Amino acid sequence: MDTTNILFICGGAFVGLERTIGRRLGKRSMGFRTDEAKEAAFTESNKRDTELLAQVQPQDLIKFGLIPEFVGRLPVVGVLSDLDEDALIEILTKPKNAIVKQYQRLFDFENVKLRFTDEALRCISKEAMLRKVGARGLRMILEELMLDLMYNLPGQKRVKDFEVTAEMVQKRNVNLPIMEKAG
Repeated sequence: MDTTNILFICGGAFVGLERTIGRRLGKRSMGFRTDEAKEAAFTESNKRDTELLAQVQPQDLIKFGLIPEFVGRLPVVGVLSDLDEDALIEILTKPKNAIVKQYQRLFDFENVKLRFTDEALRCISKEAMLRKVGARGLRMILEELMLDLMYNLPGQKRVKDFEVTAEMVQKRNVNLPIMEKAG
């Protein structure tokens, strides 16, 4: 994006703004969810919230708490949706300095080849989504997962290959439901 003619950019996570918009549009949601329905409801809720945020009007921002003088200086409002599981996996693995590559390089210094299964990467991204920490939280989740390995594995001279599996991620992160293997 060319920012030559842009005076300023305002950004933020306006938590609860979707409720203000929903009240204006007459769309409210009430009720309780069972544990089984929480994950499906989580994705549906994010989609619904993004659709509501796309309909934001200046009066919604004022009712939310921003002062009118400030709102008047926001001629264009853009809504960004949450990153999905595939996008988080790409962030973990694709960039030149991806965090997975950084850990593999650290283990290379100790002559250990580190690998992550696809299911492990999927579990890590699901944990980031459940914690609602997005891409920034990927490092935190991997730090929690890899901390013991980084200190104990180099001392194991016979270990030359190590694979991080979905089961390891699931046991470490108690928020994740245990996934059944397809097959």
